[in-house]
Amino acid sequence: MKAMKLAVPMFAAALAYGPSQGLAVPILGADLASFAVLGATTVTNVPTSTITGNVGVSPGTSITGFNSVAGIATADPQVTGGLIQTNTALAASAQAQLTTARGTLTSLGAGITLGANLAGLTLTPGIYTVPAGTTNLSGTLTLNGLGNANALWVFQFPSTLITSPNSVVNVINTGTGSGLFWNVGSSATIDTTTSFQGNILALTSISLNTAATIGCGRALADTGAVTLQQNTISIGCAGTGEEGSGGLGGRGIDVVGGVARPVPEPGTLVLFGFGLAGLLVSRKKLLPVA
Repeated sequence: MKAMKLAVPMFAAALAYGPSQGLAVPILGADLASFAVLGATTVTNVPTSTITGNVGVSPGTSITGFNSVAGIATADPQVTGGLIQTNTALAASAQAQLTTARGTLTSLGAGITLGANLAGLTLTPGIYTVPAGTTNLSGTLTLNGLGNANALWVFQFPSTLITSPNSVVNVINTGTGSGLFWNVGSSATIDTTTSFQGNILALTSISLNTAATIGCGRALADTGAVTLQQNTISIGCAGTGEEGSGGLGGRGIDVVGGVARPVPEPGTLVLFGFGLAGLLVSRKKLLPVA
């Protein structure tokens, strides 16, 4: 009986303080996740770009270089898997979700502070802060998921994100639930022929120079413009958790206490329960029962 009295509060504590399925939140809302490109003031494009996903602006009404009609979702041959959303209800909703997403990322904290230039590094999943510099990437950055299909990288840029021409972000050894986010405190510039990956969420503006690509991700500007020059951006990439908010991002995370963790598996509490059952049996054998 004493053992039972001990086991009950321990199991209750596990439920109260153990990993919680209900605390998992998506970083990108469903409307925001449908956009490959989203600006607040303008979106400017020098054709021909190749975009997979919606292209939009809100509350601004100016999109150039694409077919555009204010308030009406419009098709464009440069865009597949989406439409041009010029201050539509969907674009407005996505902008609101972008502000929320940036707040969620910021709440995860600074993590590990790196040098300004990420070139030559191999980084495992985690949260990293990168200070401003003349360039933040002048070569190849390798992100190694170590075989974790739910690998998550968050890069906090308090100021700018700038790459040099021909730079590369290479993501390896991960899977369908992976997430890669670049949370930029001001503006981002992805220079010519850079091969980039992941979701750029910038407070102000984003510029992709000639032939820069985001192989799997998004360019999302909260208060400013997005400028494109013959770029390729895709949210429809295979094997990256596209379920509702993929593109190397948008999966659920547990943000309790400001700590980012993969969503726990349902079996966690079951295993804990078996452990308590074992404790109960042991106590019955070792202790007298009242």
